[in-house]
Amino acid sequence: MKLSKQDVLAHANSICKNTLMETLSIKFIDFGDDFVIAKMPVNSKVFQPDGILHGGATVALAETTGSFAAHMFLDLSNVFVRGVEISANHIRSVKEGFVFAKASFVHKGRTTQLLEIKITDDSGKLVSLCKLTTVALPKSV
Repeated sequence: MKLSKQDVLAHANSICKNTLMETLSIKFIDFGDDFVIAKMPVNSKVFQPDGILHGGATVALAETTGSFAAHMFLDLSNVFVRGVEISANHIRSVKEGFVFAKASFVHKGRTTQLLEIKITDDSGKLVSLCKLTTVALPKSV
C-alpha cells in the first residue's frame, strides 16, 4: 500500500517529537520525485542576540531537510544514512516570518550523496545556500 503525500509528511513530522526539529519548530511541508521542502518560523527561539535569524539555526534547517531527502530517496532496508559534511553561505538576514529549505540531489550515489539546500524567505529571496554530503552505511546483519 502506497502512502499518500499527507501521510508521509504527517509521519515525518511526528517522528520529530522531542528532537531539535521540534525545538526549532521545523515542519516538513512538501516533497516530490527529487526534492523535499521544510519550513521554520523566524522568531526569538532562532534569533542571535541582535534579533536576526541565527546561522546555526539555518544550518540545522538545511541539514534536517537534506537528511530527510536522503532518507526518503534511498533504499533504507540495507543501509542507514548519516551526514558527514555541511557548508553554508549566508546571503541575507531575516527578522520575521518563515524560512523555507528546499533540498535537491546534486549526486545520488550508492555510498555518498550530495545535496544542495536553498533557504529562502517568505518572498522567495535566497537567504542561504547550503551543501550537505551524506553517506549510506551498511546495516549490521
